[in-house]
Order: sequence, then structure tokens, then C-alpha cells
Amino acid sequence: MKKFRFLILPFILFVSACGWFKSPPEIGKVLSEHFKNKIYKDFDTVAYDSIFVKTIDSLSGKFVNPKTIKAFYSNHSAEPKLVTQFYINGELDSLVSYLDQCKAHGFNPKIFKTDEIKALLDELSANKFKRVDESYPVIAKLELLAANAYLNYTNYLKYGVVNPRTIFSRYYIKVRRPDSAGMINLLNSTSLLDTLRSVQPKSAQYKALQAAYLNTDAYDEKRILLLNMERFRWKMPETGDNYVQVNIPDFRLTWLDKQDTVITMKVCVGGRRENGYEEKLKAFAKSGNLDDKPKNHETPLLFSKINSIQANPIWNIPVSIAQSEIYWMARKDPYYLSNSNIKVYYKDKLIGEPDTINWNRYSRDKLPFKFKQGSGGGNALGKFKFIFDNSSSIYLHDTNNKNGFNLTNRAISHGCVRIEKPLQFAELLVKDSYTYDKLRAEVDLPPIDSTHVKWYKKRMAQKADTLKAFQLKPAWFAPKKNVPLIITYITAWSQNDKIEYRPDVYGMDEKLWTAMKKFR
Repeated sequence: MKKFRFLILPFILFVSACGWFKSPPEIGKVLSEHFKNKIYKDFDTVAYDSIFVKTIDSLSGKFVNPKTIKAFYSNHSAEPKLVTQFYINGELDSLVSYLDQCKAHGFNPKIFKTDEIKALLDELSANKFKRVDESYPVIAKLELLAANAYLNYTNYLKYGVVNPRTIFSRYYIKVRRPDSAGMINLLNSTSLLDTLRSVQPKSAQYKALQAAYLNTDAYDEKRILLLNMERFRWKMPETGDNYVQVNIPDFRLTWLDKQDTVITMKVCVGGRRENGYEEKLKAFAKSGNLDDKPKNHETPLLFSKINSIQANPIWNIPVSIAQSEIYWMARKDPYYLSNSNIKVYYKDKLIGEPDTINWNRYSRDKLPFKFKQGSGGGNALGKFKFIFDNSSSIYLHDTNNKNGFNLTNRAISHGCVRIEKPLQFAELLVKDSYTYDKLRAEVDLPPIDSTHVKWYKKRMAQKADTLKAFQLKPAWFAPKKNVPLIITYITAWSQNDKIEYRPDVYGMDEKLWTAMKKFR
């Protein structure tokens, strides 16, 4: 008898899984009661499952997240959960309504198969099926198209339609993207309507751009507004209320504390890459000749925290600049290096007299030297350098050439960000009168607090002592607390109840527009 029980148990489990001994499934009960139609009491899960499998196989090739959708319905025995829960209470109609209105966000309702979902809802609502099996393809297709549209619409509004890190080579900001766990939670939602309401963008900037988008018929203006609406949909890192923003197209740094501007100033950013950059890069990859290497000094987009200030910085000259500029200047003028306070190192050892180097012996693509520009007035970094962790060796800094701030197009640097008001910026970072006066003394400025005059005079006396060689060295200072910094790229935004527009200095609008083409 024991053996027989063990033999029959797998068979019972098998037929139970096939629905042989199941009472009418939930979908059958719901539709039977709603339509007062007895055919749904005969809803056969085995027959429906077969139709569902064929339907999902035919549709999933065009789904954005086919694996997630398949996993969800596999874990729920192909049950049409959305139709079961949200057809009767009207929330599937609400979904269609939101999809219809997606033009307000710049989307085309066709990308969500809105018309097909409407037609399937109408067919189900007509209640004209003579046999229950006639409803299976309609229910299966409605379920899957609704699930796909619901996920896509929600993800697009919550995270944006494009992942900027996949289309921009120097986009290093870690934006959050949809994941399978989050999408499974969406499909398990107890209210589609609550979710659809919650994902509507709420930022004042987005709403202002959206209002302008809906109020203009000018194609070029709509295009720029739509691109920046997309940027404001991206899930950026949390900056908190107090942070510094550098907007590349605006050539401006702004320190914000909640909605208040603490300080704002002009900046110079990296120069735009050469025209035909991609093709020239391919040519360089083949030849390996530095003469073929195209220039690309674009400032990367990144998020970090300003963690230190260096007064009287030393400039560790990058290899690319040494090869493209320093090498040629040294060949042209043997005294260029010493006159520019540039020290030369060979195998990390200082060369005492760089003016005697015979540059004809070295090709610039295999330079065995390192170059450092010492502290002082002629240093390209000026008197201050503001440091934050990043993988691109980018920082904010002062400059010994202030003329750049008078230009309209200030994309002129090698990639770092030159700031117009470094001393004021440093003062705001240290937030301490004693530390600030120490910092001022390092760059030969008198203290603000009269009680600090004594040690300022002592320093100046040391510098003026002709019997001792005074060597200017970098001095490090810590901000009161690390301040979040985001270097971003926005070409349209709301300011003082007006939309501000800026030129697409790096051509990033064009690239983003191409990536968004299929969603319009």
C-alpha cells in the first residue's frame, strides 16, 4: 500500500498542475460574474496556457524586457493577472488613457501599441464570444500587450527612454536604470492607477519644460525642449540640497542651497572634439601615427564630491599635452621649459638643466620624460586647484589667463574646468575665518581677521629674505565638509519663469535626438 501511494502521488501532482482537478480559475469567475455569461465557467487553463505560450512567443521579440515578462508569467502559471485584477475595476482603461496622453511627454502612443490594446478591450467588452475558447487569444494578447505597455510607460517616465552611458563616451554619471526586480514589483502592483500617477515627473524644471513644449508649434524649439525633458527624467545621483553644478553649455558654475544661489560664476570647459573625430580615430588606430590622432578635450560629465583645495598647485602635465604641445615648444625654444617653470623628469629623477636636452634624439610618441610645472604666477592652474575623486583626472582650477572668461564660447580648455572666482569659491568651501586667512596667506593676500596679521607678516618676511631661498610649495586645505559636484549638460531649462536656451556645444543634442528617434 505504501508503494502504491508513492506511485500515485506524482500522477496526482501532474494532473493537478494541468488543471484537471482545479475549480474554475479566477479569470473565469471574474468574467463570468461581470458579463453574467456562463461560458467563462468552463475556462480551461490547459487550453488557455497553450494559446498563451504561442502568443508570448509571437509577441516577445518586440518587447523591451521579454525575459522579465516571461519570468513573471512563468512564476504565475501564465495567469492573466492584469486582466483579472484591472479589467473589471476600469484600471486597464485608465492605462489606455495615460498611454493616449503620452504625447504630453513627447512620446508617440504607437510605441505602446495603444490602438491594439483598445481594440482588444473593446472585443472583450463586447461579450460576443459563443465559446469560451474564442476568448483565450484575446485575453492572452490583451494581458501581454498591457503588461509590456505598462512597464515601458512606467520605466520611460521614471528613468528616461535612453541610458546616456550607452551613447555618450564621456558620460560617467551613474544614472539608475530599471531592473528586473523593480519591474516584477510593478507587475505585482495592487493598483495600476496609483503607479501611473506616482511616476509622473514632479520636478519644477520638468513641468516648466513640458508646459513650454505643449505651448509651441516651432519644430526646433519642441525638439530642444523634448531633449531636455528626457535629461530631467534620468535618475541622477542624490546631490542633496547643497551642491555645486557646472553646466557645460551654459559655461557656468552655480552653487545651490535648496532653491537659493550661493554663488555663480563663468567657467571655461574642454574644447569640442575635432570634426570627423570618429573617422580620424579609426585612421589613427590603423596608422599609430600621432599626427593622425584627433583632438578630444571635451570635459566629461560626472558626479563626485569636492574634498580638498590646493593653493599654489603643481601641474602634472598629461602625456597627451606633453606630446602635442610641450614637445614642440621645447624644440622651438630651448629656454621654454625653464622660462615656464617646467621641470623635466627622467625615470622619476629631476633633470637639472632641461635646456640642454637634445630633442632631436626623441620622437614625441615615445617621450621618456615627465613634465611638471611648478607653483607660481605662471602656472597654468593659477593659484587654486579644487579636487574631487574621478577617473579622468579632472578638477576645477584657477587660471593664469583670465581672458578666456570674456569669450562667448568658453569651450577652450584641455578638459578641466577653469573657474572665474576661485578665491570666493575657496572661502565658501572652508567656511572658517582662520582657515581662510591661512589660505589667503599662501597666495600673498593679507588676512581678513586683524588678529592673523602677525603670522601673515612672518610669512612675507620669509619670502623676502634674500639670504634664504624661499621655495613656493603647494599647500593643502580641507573644506568644512565635502560638497557634491555634478558636471552636467543641459541646453534648455527654466529660470525666472522663462526658458533659457544654450548652444549644443559638444553636439550631444544631436546624438541624443538620434537615440530617441524610435520613441517619437
